[in-house]
Amino acid sequence: MKKEKNKTQQNTPHPLKKQRKAKLEKEEEKRGEKKNKTYALLGVCFAIVAILLRMAAMQSAAFADWYAQWVYPIFTQSIGRISSLFPFSLMEFGGYLLLLAAIVLGIRHWRQPLWMLSRSLCLIGLILLLFVTNSGVNYYRHAFSYYLDWEMRDSSATELWELCILLTKQLNEHTERLQQWEKEEQVESFEEVWGRREYTESARSAMRKLGETYPQLSGYYPQAKSLAASWLLSVAQLAGIYCPYTIEANYNADMIAYNIPHTVCHELSHLKGFMREDEANFIAYLACVESGNEIFQYSGAMLGWIYATNALYGAGNIALEDGESLSGAQAYAFLSQQVNGRARADMQANNLFWDRYESKVSEVANQVNDTYLKINSQEDGVKSYGRVVDLMLAYYREKT
Repeated sequence: MKKEKNKTQQNTPHPLKKQRKAKLEKEEEKRGEKKNKTYALLGVCFAIVAILLRMAAMQSAAFADWYAQWVYPIFTQSIGRISSLFPFSLMEFGGYLLLLAAIVLGIRHWRQPLWMLSRSLCLIGLILLLFVTNSGVNYYRHAFSYYLDWEMRDSSATELWELCILLTKQLNEHTERLQQWEKEEQVESFEEVWGRREYTESARSAMRKLGETYPQLSGYYPQAKSLAASWLLSVAQLAGIYCPYTIEANYNADMIAYNIPHTVCHELSHLKGFMREDEANFIAYLACVESGNEIFQYSGAMLGWIYATNALYGAGNIALEDGESLSGAQAYAFLSQQVNGRARADMQANNLFWDRYESKVSEVANQVNDTYLKINSQEDGVKSYGRVVDLMLAYYREKT
């Protein structure tokens, strides 16, 4: 005869087991609360250190200079070298990974608001600290022009006109040399034979060469990277972007090719701690025109001409030697007609390229970029890009 068990007694947990389980759950809850507090505290500490560093840099350009010379290179020499080992943009890959992780963890822990809040605080604090250590302090160092023994002053519209005449002549000479190079290589355009590696390696060489004249630009340069989804930069109306978290110079591979050499040199200049956009543009111009490479010289001459003649367009009346005068718009129209047809065609193609991405999204992106520059004490916002012309005027005054 089969022995029957009391089913009620069989299925009811023992009181001691219930107490043990409750105790374990309470201990687990306490451990979770402790972890939440630890993560939140870490985030606050990261943020405090970042704020103190930024305040120190804002109060003392000497401290920011010291930091840029002795501390910041530690990151470029370590993180930058590691990033260079990867053929793809770690910034881009990391951005996708971070977005995916946020979605997965959000779904998994949506019932645990304190868990999500504490981790978010920690991540935000870490992001802020890395930004300040790898970029933010450098915004307050002395400008690149501080190290130059050049005459920096306001220039007349006539001086700007004379500079633009010189730049037009140089652009035509560089265009002709480029066309001769293409003829020798038996290609219609250098785009047919130049790949991403040629751009990045030549940019590093151009920047290292510039460092021989300007010690502040000497030393190691990591490998620049193009984005696989470069259209994202196009939508944001960006030619390139420096990522302080991976110490990478990233560029838009989809834009008209003459932009790429100048853009890569521009982003690499940020890795030497020169964060002002106007000065990065000028450094890139110098690197290109002094590189000895026909393609880079063409790129620098094109961008230099565009910066200077855009400033000329908005200038006042220009007094000529014969007593006549020209408006800025008339002077711009005259010089535009003097430009080599190949260069004019490239400029028109460039305008058409960026026009395709004009949208509400690009307007928002431009406003975000403008706000970002102002937060980092570039009071002119996106207008600061035009101030490169003052440096160009000083550079050519020094050469004559």
